[in-house]
Amino acid sequence: MVGAGPVNQSLYDALLVLQHRGQDAAGIMTCDKGRLHLRKDNGLARDVFDNQHMIKLPGGMGIAHVRYPTAGCSSSAEAQPFYVNSPYGIALAHNGNLTNADEIKRDLFREDRRHINTDSDSEILLNVFAHELNAQTNNLSFDENDIFRAVEGVHRRCRGGYAAVAMIPDYGVIAFRDPNGIRPLVFGVRDGENGHEMMVASESVALDTLDFDRVRDVEPGEAVVFTSDGKLFTRQCAEKPQRCPCIFEFVYFARPDSIIDDIFVHKARLRMGRKLAKKIQKVLGRDKIDVVIPIPDTSRTSAMSLAHELDVRFTEGFIKNRYIGRTFIMPGQAVRKKSVRQKLNPIDVEFKDKSVLLVDDSIVRGTTSRQIVQMARDAGASKVYFASAAPPVRYPNVYGIDMPAATELVAHGRTEQEVCDWIGADGLIYQDLDDLIDAVGKKGKTAVERFDTSVFNGEYITGDITPEYLERLEADRNDDAKSSREDQRPANVIGLHNDR
Repeated sequence: MVGAGPVNQSLYDALLVLQHRGQDAAGIMTCDKGRLHLRKDNGLARDVFDNQHMIKLPGGMGIAHVRYPTAGCSSSAEAQPFYVNSPYGIALAHNGNLTNADEIKRDLFREDRRHINTDSDSEILLNVFAHELNAQTNNLSFDENDIFRAVEGVHRRCRGGYAAVAMIPDYGVIAFRDPNGIRPLVFGVRDGENGHEMMVASESVALDTLDFDRVRDVEPGEAVVFTSDGKLFTRQCAEKPQRCPCIFEFVYFARPDSIIDDIFVHKARLRMGRKLAKKIQKVLGRDKIDVVIPIPDTSRTSAMSLAHELDVRFTEGFIKNRYIGRTFIMPGQAVRKKSVRQKLNPIDVEFKDKSVLLVDDSIVRGTTSRQIVQMARDAGASKVYFASAAPPVRYPNVYGIDMPAATELVAHGRTEQEVCDWIGADGLIYQDLDDLIDAVGKKGKTAVERFDTSVFNGEYITGDITPEYLERLEADRNDDAKSSREDQRPANVIGLHNDR
C-alpha cells in the first residue's frame, strides 16, 4: 500500500479481512523517511499486533502478509515480509509456491553469491528479484524500466504459482503475478484524507472494506509499480502469459464476496450448487431428501442454491464455534480429530428422523466428513447423504494451497463408492469436473483461458511437475514429516526477528 498518510491501520484492517488466507503468522513492514519498521510473529493478526506495535509502524508506505505455510516450518522466523539489504533494501511478501525452489536456491548460492537463511521459498523469490534488479543497475539510480526488466528475469527463473508485493524504501511498492495467473492479485485506488492512495491485495474484498475502488486484476505475468510520489506504471513482463487461475480458490479458499479475474466468487458458488443439484436429481432423486444442511461456512452458498433447485427445505443444522482454527491447516491428525467436535455442534431437532443431505465445498482428508456424518447419525438422522460441490480431490496442490500429501487424501487411490463407505454415508455425490469448470467459468464468458484443476485430475498447469517432484512433496508434506520439523525446531527461534 502507498498512501498520503500513515498506512499501518489500513494494513492491519486488510489483514483481518484476509485472515482466512492464513492463520499461522502475520507481519507488517512500513517505511517512514527511508527507514523500515517491522513487526511479525506467529498467530492471528489480532494477536500479533497491539497498540504499542502499531505505534512503532509509522510511514506512508507498507506491505503486510498472513502466512499459510506449504513448505518449511512454522517458526516465526519464516513469517513474512522478508527483507534483503542489497540492492537499495527490498522487502517482499508472497502468496504461492515455487516448484523449482531447490534448483533456484542452489543457483543463488553458487552463481549469485546470495545466502538463503530459511526454508521459505518467499525468501528465495525475494533474492531472485533483488539479484535481477541489481543486474539492471550499475549506479545508485534506477527507475520503473529497471524494475520491469528485473521482473522479466524473475519470470525466466521462477516456476510455479506466485503473487508478490515488494517495497523499496523511498521509492514505492511493486506487485507482480506469475505468467499463468495461478494465484490472485488485484489493485485499487482511493482518495484519502491526505491525497491519492493505491493498494494491491490477494482479494478484492480487502479493497472493498477499505473503500478503495477496484481498478482491475494484475494480469498474469504483469508487474505494477506504485511510486511514493503517486505515479502508477504497469508492464507485461512475461513472454507467453496465460490466464489459468486455480479453481480451488473459487471452491474453497477465497471469500465469497471477492472478485477474482472478473469472476464473482459468490455467483460461481451459486452455479456450483445448481450444477450439483441436477446431478443429485439424476443419481439420487429429490424424494429421498427431507432437508439440505450445509457444513459451515464455505459450502453455504452452494447448498442454498442446490436446495432451491431441488425444491427441498434448506436449514442450518450445525452451529460453528468461530474461535477455533481451521482443521484443514492443523499439523497433526490427533489434534484435527479433537478439534472437529469443538468446532461444530449439531442442532438435534433438524436431524431427528430425517433423511439429510449434507453439503460441503470439498472432501480433502475425509476425516472431518466422517465425523460429521457420525454426528448427524448421533443427532437422530434416519439417512445421511453427502454431497461435495467439488470433484474428488486426488492430487496435492503444488502452487500454494496447503493440501496434505497424496496418500493422506481420502480420494487418492479410492473409488467414489469406497470414499462413501469410508466416511460412513448412505450415499455420496461428487460434482463433475466439467460442471465445476462451467460453473466457475460461466461457459467461456470470462477471459480465463483454462483453470488449474490439478488437484482433481493431476494435470499441472506449468507442465513441469514430475513423479519425482510429487514423491519429494509427499515426503515433505505428510504429517510425520511436519511433526518431525516441529520437534527439531530450536526453542530460541521464536520471536528472533520481531520488533517487540
